[in-house]
Amino acid sequence: MKLKIYNTDGKATKRSVSLEPAVFAVEPNDHAIWLDVRSIQAAGRQGTHKTKERGEVSGGGAKPWRQKGTGRARVGTIRSPLWSGGGRVFGPRPHKYSVSVNRQTKRLARRSALSYKAQAEAIRVLENFSFDAPKTRDMATLLGALDLTDRKVLVMTGSHDANVYKSGRNLPKVNVIEAASASTLDVLSADVLVIQEDALEAITGLLQGTAGASEATEVVDTTNED
Repeated sequence: MKLKIYNTDGKATKRSVSLEPAVFAVEPNDHAIWLDVRSIQAAGRQGTHKTKERGEVSGGGAKPWRQKGTGRARVGTIRSPLWSGGGRVFGPRPHKYSVSVNRQTKRLARRSALSYKAQAEAIRVLENFSFDAPKTRDMATLLGALDLTDRKVLVMTGSHDANVYKSGRNLPKVNVIEAASASTLDVLSADVLVIQEDALEAITGLLQGTAGASEATEVVDTTNED
């Protein structure tokens, strides 16, 4: 699959890029996606919930009343779970929710998510760009030029760019992330992927397993073909 490369003015250049079929044209594996997303969401849970059991609530050191002769039920402590303010039976305890998924499955899940986006024609390849200073207006203008103002957009950069990141963090539907750190959930949560050229090479090289990321994509310049 070939995609046009756009500039920051939102116009298609005379260059195009070929997406690596091993990354963007695989048969999507929904189960691998489910496993990876489940692992990501589970890792986001704190697991700090805690309730007090009968041995942890205050009071109740003495027997409330004598065993027999009162006409009431036998009670040994006011910390009984049957009493208001007593301990909780089998209450939640702090624990981890992490679910381990092997590396091959995680890579398959990301390739599947990217393939879904490629099938939906929801990928825009953009020339490498940066901002002189962090300005939300600059990012909004860029996305407006690409006609993506009201869409959920994932902007993928080749490396961490503080100015680009800060320019997009105040936009509610925009997420800026380094390509190597983009997860399956990040890809699936976006309506459109805006990928810089360097980011495309980085994520293709990572998921394809090639040592040289520059060999993962082929850029074609059609300037002289007119």
